[in-house]
Amino acid sequence: MSEFKKLVFSGVQPTGNLHLGNYLGAIRRFVALQEGNDCIYCVVDMHALTAQLVHDDMPSQTRSIAAAFIAAGIDPEKHIVFNQSAVPQHAELAWIFNCVARIGWMNRMTQFKDKAGKDREQASLGLYAYPSLMAADILVYRATHVPVGEDQKQHLELARDIAMKFNLDYAEHIGRTGYGVDITVGDEPVHAYFPMVEPLIGGPAPRVMSLRDGTKKMSKSDPSDLSRINLMDDEEAISKKIRKAKTDPDGLPSEVEGLQGRPEADNLVAIYAALADKSKAEVLAEFGGQQFSVFKPALVDLAIHVLAPITGEMRRLMDDTSHIDAILRKGGERARARADVTMKQVRDVIGFLY
Repeated sequence: MSEFKKLVFSGVQPTGNLHLGNYLGAIRRFVALQEGNDCIYCVVDMHALTAQLVHDDMPSQTRSIAAAFIAAGIDPEKHIVFNQSAVPQHAELAWIFNCVARIGWMNRMTQFKDKAGKDREQASLGLYAYPSLMAADILVYRATHVPVGEDQKQHLELARDIAMKFNLDYAEHIGRTGYGVDITVGDEPVHAYFPMVEPLIGGPAPRVMSLRDGTKKMSKSDPSDLSRINLMDDEEAISKKIRKAKTDPDGLPSEVEGLQGRPEADNLVAIYAALADKSKAEVLAEFGGQQFSVFKPALVDLAIHVLAPITGEMRRLMDDTSHIDAILRKGGERARARADVTMKQVRDVIGFLY
């Protein structure tokens, strides 16, 4: 191999109902990235155990993520859609990466600190080592690009650190086996087995905030259902949630700078911009100077126009899960075939007999 072939990988956890933030921040971008890219999209059910060990509805949650992928426009024939646990090579490479990664690196992961809270001694080892499995998810396919939100960017940097350390520690072995690719990292030439994966961050609403508190990310775990628009919400629910969304007494500004210090206003404008494929400036050029009593109904109409077809298709798919199961099964077979090539080569590089 003379260079790493461009490959996009990303995944979504099957925990709770998918919401507008998941769609705008992830799934919609997955659909767009299909054009001109080789893509692998994964339902990361193994990661779901780090949030909650026992899931009574894991099969349904897994299927709902896959249904959202398909309903939104991901083509499982041209690309790969599968669930993580169907490919055991993810866990195998994660153990190797556990031995590559350093404790100090893991201790710097802010998301573990946030999720573990004050009683970190009671947090699971899986939650602590989660970024190592995430690195394995990506690199078991030698993926080169990952669409991520800002909150996952630190984990992607860790994946790069793990890849680099593996490449450097096993440089001689990689050269001997002939599996490497000559790359440059900074000014340094490296004969690498794993690529330096790059983040794909962008779009007018990469981080969608709560409808009840513009300083907090829209979340499946928020106790208030009014804080989020679920992808399975009907038109009445969407309308109610947007009408009740928190705002401030002032009207919409004419310039983007006027949104500073107004998190709820900024969030609603960002949502409209993302749904309409416009910039915030373009939205404010249309609605600047008007009150939220005018803007919110327009946002309701736009959200229903975009989401209703997706919701309808998700419901159709979930009514007969045999189609989703077939897609996941076939995707798992295709993903395993790719991952198996990587792991056979990694075992050769390390020196494992098999």
